[in-house]
Amino acid sequence: MNSSLMLRRFCCFNTSSSSSLNSCSKKKPLVFLGSPQVSTTVLDALFNASTAPDSLFQVAAIVTQPPSRRDRGKKVMPSPVAEYALDRGFSSDLIFTPEKAGEDMFLSNLKALQPELCITAAYGNILPRKFLNIPPLGTVNIHPSLLPLYRGAAPVQRALQDGVKETGVSLAFTVRALDAGPVIACERLEVDDQIKAPDLLEFLFSKGSELLIHELPSILDGSAKVKAKPQDDSKATLAPKITPEESWLYFDKEALVLHNKDGQEPELKL
Repeated sequence: MNSSLMLRRFCCFNTSSSSSLNSCSKKKPLVFLGSPQVSTTVLDALFNASTAPDSLFQVAAIVTQPPSRRDRGKKVMPSPVAEYALDRGFSSDLIFTPEKAGEDMFLSNLKALQPELCITAAYGNILPRKFLNIPPLGTVNIHPSLLPLYRGAAPVQRALQDGVKETGVSLAFTVRALDAGPVIACERLEVDDQIKAPDLLEFLFSKGSELLIHELPSILDGSAKVKAKPQDDSKATLAPKITPEESWLYFDKEALVLHNKDGQEPELKL
């Protein structure tokens, strides 16, 4: 069986009565896209918020990377997001694992769910226009930088490499151009010069989750599109992925350069 289809048979919300189905049907369907461990923080926040009595949405489906070899290549395993969803009781037909987000069957399945909104957090796949045209309220991304700074795959690593004193997390609408959509909200924070990339990344996604839940009402009623501010492309900087060659430390460099570089780790696909 194709690995991209494996998880589609894993899960769906466990509904025990027609009343729970009726209450869910009144909520706006939301699709979450994410893959690595840090993305589970966002999914957890969405799950928890969706169960509140006054919640306006339900998590209708999850999209994540296909199963891959982990634990030093010994086992083919679902992504951390898929594993987390399973642990929370999310059911099989609603976890999608396409190799690419432009696959016709995947897009057909997504359209059938009629999602009002998509949320992405380190999903790791390019979203084509055909995907972006599906949710009427758009697709919103949590990006761990103060956009338009550090657009790309390694914003946290590049920020630490540059020795920045301040960074943050942005909530922005997704457009075809890389991390270039209008910004709904952002949160700034000072950077501890001893922090490592994995810890900073985790902290930023935690803050991004809180920011998302706070802004969801305005996103769901459409007012976020009105208040979102276009990015100033003239101030944009790029954060390309860290290459293997960049992982080396050369001790003829200044101590500060080595210190900043030592805070990096291989980037996530954001």
